[in-house]
Amino acid sequence: MFDQLNSRPADSLLALIKAFQADDRAGKIDLGVGVYRDAMGRTPVMRAVKAAEQFLLETQDSKKYLGPEGDLQFVRLLEPIIFGKAPDFGHRLVGIQTPGGSGALRLGAELIQTAHPSATILLGTPSWPNHAPIFGSARLPVKEYAFVDLVSQQVKFESVVAALSSAREGDVVLLHGCCHNPTGIDFTMEQWAEITKLLVAHRLVPFIDLAYQGLGDGLEQDAAPARMILEGVDEALIAYSCDKNFGLYRERVGALYVMARNGDDLRKAESNMAAHARVNWSMPPDHGAAIVRTILESDEMSAMWRAELEEMCQRVNGNRAALAAAAPDLAFIARQRGLFSNLSMSRDTAVALRASHGIYLADSGRMNLAGMQPTDADAIVAALRAEGCLTS
Repeated sequence: MFDQLNSRPADSLLALIKAFQADDRAGKIDLGVGVYRDAMGRTPVMRAVKAAEQFLLETQDSKKYLGPEGDLQFVRLLEPIIFGKAPDFGHRLVGIQTPGGSGALRLGAELIQTAHPSATILLGTPSWPNHAPIFGSARLPVKEYAFVDLVSQQVKFESVVAALSSAREGDVVLLHGCCHNPTGIDFTMEQWAEITKLLVAHRLVPFIDLAYQGLGDGLEQDAAPARMILEGVDEALIAYSCDKNFGLYRERVGALYVMARNGDDLRKAESNMAAHARVNWSMPPDHGAAIVRTILESDEMSAMWRAELEEMCQRVNGNRAALAAAAPDLAFIARQRGLFSNLSMSRDTAVALRASHGIYLADSGRMNLAGMQPTDADAIVAALRAEGCLTS
């Protein structure tokens, strides 16, 4: 049987980790894998997470199954953070715990395939490389359109409008809620308002991927686009990840929320979500969700988490400001948000930056700006100039 398989290429980002670790140069800089790093270059366990884990160690008295829906108190406690307090659409929402944001995307894809198998997924490019494969693996057609021009570092909004205007009723539009991965380029609120009008006018279903809330401009500001859309449409899916804003990467903590037109549709969606979850992973992992629930149940731990998240956000934006100030050609980086920026470069240039300068970034030109220190800005700029990426 297995002799019929074809070998698959290794994941390029995992290969980047190994290459960086094997490099013994003192001045090497890791802008590759998308995790937050502090001023010491570490990806720390947050203090609020440590406090929650200690509390769970002392009080948790069972590891019994919770069911395919997971920790529903975790799901409910996230709702005011994502959707605001008592939103007008709150009675039309249902959520389920998932293994990370990726699990939420896959569960949402399977729900779409069951509910409307002829739906097309509209995907702006560039996007997170796993978006298209996730939807494809659920047997959903993906239609790509140009979202950003990497040369000008500008949204191609005419292309966005054209894609949504030509979509069929019931098609699904994948939208990054904030802190776009891989570009760091988000729509303006005026553009979000226009997108909302197009979704409503053409009866399209938004699927909002909200994986970095709190790491752009703050929890409330980063949720504003999603809330605007949900106030306007009557159906939506929201994939949420706690991996980044709680620093729980390998715990795989996420949730899928569905907004339906009415209570009957909501109950049907909920039962199908649970059925698909049961088949895919049976029960989601509990520990990470229990940590988030414990933090959000405690005023003290919640305040600690919010303060730490604000520190992380300020650090990332500080790195952006330092790199933007080091070269006029990079001024756009200060206006972008989240962990990433994506420079326009060839794979050969990315390889040369690693080999000749010890600057590790993805072959696509995506940089994780949380991986640098402000003092690295001059070295990064010098390497980019040497490889012809900058003109000034």
